[in-house]
Amino acid sequence: MKKEKSIYKVIFVNQDKIYEVFCSHVFQSDMYGFIEVEELIFGERSQLVVDPGEEKLKAEFTGVKRSYIPMHAIVRIDEVEKEGVSKMLEPAGGKVKAFPVTYGPGSGKSSD
Repeated sequence: MKKEKSIYKVIFVNQDKIYEVFCSHVFQSDMYGFIEVEELIFGERSQLVVDPGEEKLKAEFTGVKRSYIPMHAIVRIDEVEKEGVSKMLEPAGGKVKAFPVTYGPGSGKSSD
């Protein structure tokens, strides 16, 4: 029996936009605080109707083997039955900002 390949929908925030992409592999990175996303899936160019939003994302990720997304930028990860159309969305009702995080010296935390 052949095991079906998993497909994941990953929604994350990047530069005040909401990205929704589909990929074959998602896992915690060896780099602390990042999620790795591999083998992004985009619709075939042979389709009759071409979505300009998906084409823009496809161009942005051309040549990318693996993306490292900060954990705090991840909105949701779903395992889905089949891929959909990748999107870059403007947030409804205003701008989306990542939660501010500071690390290391000068982070405002006292060390007493």
